[in-house]
Amino acid sequence: MRDRTDVSDNAVIEAGRPREYAGLWLRFPALLLDVLVLSAVFFPVTRIVKGTWIMAATDHRWARGVFISDPLCLVFLVVMFLYFVLFEGLVGATLGKRLLRLRVVGAHGPHVGLPSALLRNILRVVDGLPALGILGAILIATSVERARFGDRVAETRVVRVQPGG
Repeated sequence: MRDRTDVSDNAVIEAGRPREYAGLWLRFPALLLDVLVLSAVFFPVTRIVKGTWIMAATDHRWARGVFISDPLCLVFLVVMFLYFVLFEGLVGATLGKRLLRLRVVGAHGPHVGLPSALLRNILRVVDGLPALGILGAILIATSVERARFGDRVAETRVVRVQPGG
C-alpha cells in the first residue's frame, strides 16, 4: 500500500507526487466511453422490447410536450444514473474513467463513498446548464482542481491514476 499524507492544501501526495487533476481533455473521452458502454446495453434492449434499434419520436409515449414518459426510457435514465453513482461511489471510477486511468476521489482524501457520488451526480443537472454541459465544462476548464459544480459541492475531484497506482 502506498504511503498517503494529507498536506495543508488538501492535495494527497502518493509516492512523493501531488495529485494530477483531470481536465476536459480526459474527462470528456471517459464520458464518451461510458456512453458507448451504456449504448451497448441499451440498443439491443431497445431492439428486443420495441423492435427498433433507435427510437423515433413516434416510438415514445409522450406526456406533455417534450417530456418523455415511455417506461423503457425512464428505466434507461435510472440505469444511467445508478451506473455513475454506484461505480464512482463503490470503486471510484466508471468503466470509461478506469480505461483512461482516472479516478473520482474525495477532495480531502482518497475515497468518495456513495453519499458524495450521489450528490455529485444529482448536480450534473446544474453542470449541464444552459445546455450540453457548458457550465460544467467552463468550471472544469477554469478551476485549478478541474472541479465542476457537482465536484465542488460534493467535495470530490477527478484525478489521474499514476502507473502502478
